[in-house]
Amino acid sequence: MRTAAVATIAVAGALAALTAVPAQAAEYSSALKVRGVQYDAPGRDSNRCSTGNTDEEYLTVKNYSSSSTVNLRGYVVKDAAGNRFTFTANHYLQPGDYVKLRGGNGTDSDKYNVVYRDNCNFLWNNDKDTIYLYKPSGARADVHAYTRSGSDPDGNGYITFHK
Repeated sequence: MRTAAVATIAVAGALAALTAVPAQAAEYSSALKVRGVQYDAPGRDSNRCSTGNTDEEYLTVKNYSSSSTVNLRGYVVKDAAGNRFTFTANHYLQPGDYVKLRGGNGTDSDKYNVVYRDNCNFLWNNDKDTIYLYKPSGARADVHAYTRSGSDPDGNGYITFHK
């Protein structure tokens, strides 16, 4: 009798532990993931296209596949408010390669691993936000919520999500 009670308690505890996993911890089946975000550009925020610093705010998307090349065309990045950027051009990420999606205007470059949003408004909030990465099919590839106080202990405006 005692063994059955201990087994029942152990199973109940295991089930409680499984259901306690937070929603943000979900792993999506995608080679592309958000490696990190510079959500707060260094210096005083200015979204002036000619002299601002929106190009210092960026999102790093990395191909974590060990064998597949991924084309970014059709992938979508969004924030919690619904602001979005769609990769409209072909940009191929080899296994282990990454791209920095920067604000502001500039010349996209495979050589320098950069794509510009061609928009001088900041995308990420400095206090808290949620980053969504969607596949061209519309399926979610990755998602991360952050807060300045809870996610950025050194206060440098950069958060790493995946190594």
